[in-house]
Amino acid sequence: MELVFIRHGQSEWNAKNLFTGWRDVKLSEQGIAEAQAAGRKLKEKGYLFDIAFTSVLTRAIKTCNIVLEESDQLFVPQIKTWRLNERHYGQLQGLDKKQTAEKYGDEQVHIWRRSYDTLPPLLDPKDPFSAHNDRRYAHLPADVVPDGENLKVTLERVLPFWEDKIAPAILNGKRVLVAAHGNSLRALVKHIEGISDDDIMGVEIPTGQPLVYQLDDDLKVLDKFYL
Repeated sequence: MELVFIRHGQSEWNAKNLFTGWRDVKLSEQGIAEAQAAGRKLKEKGYLFDIAFTSVLTRAIKTCNIVLEESDQLFVPQIKTWRLNERHYGQLQGLDKKQTAEKYGDEQVHIWRRSYDTLPPLLDPKDPFSAHNDRRYAHLPADVVPDGENLKVTLERVLPFWEDKIAPAILNGKRVLVAAHGNSLRALVKHIEGISDDDIMGVEIPTGQPLVYQLDDDLKVLDKFYL
């Protein structure tokens, strides 16, 4: 059994070196090109999909659409879920990473970005950019909508979707594509590979590069590679 992950192509805020999180930004021109190249690569290698999972953020949805279109599979059903969203960066969202480091110090920003269980400064729920004010999350209880997350919390919200939707689809023989974000994918990688809390902090997933997992019948990793 095979599973394909792809992190969205470069976003406009990736290009500007801004913290993005749950803020909804578009793909950059480079990001569109990355997604197109990924789709063509998957087509050349003969990868076919039965179902695709993505987040409710534009950059991941567009990447999913482009990948499927370029591989002549735009008909494949897609399931969008907030549980595959990027990690919520709290008050850091929208800030320049370099300027934030100059203000708070490199060490503090490094801890906020890379610590497994340290939360960033939380965003006020009344902030105009808070997810509490975004209708795509209106169906969620207020205490479920995050104001800031670390990777530990991100894993806790991603894992139920893996167990309820993604894993059963794979076990039922479906060929699965997951188009998501750096941290939601890192959370899944941590779970699938059994990576420690410390070691996952050194794992990076590049934008727009298909990551293939070959799995046994118990969803244990037999092999993994980038196309």
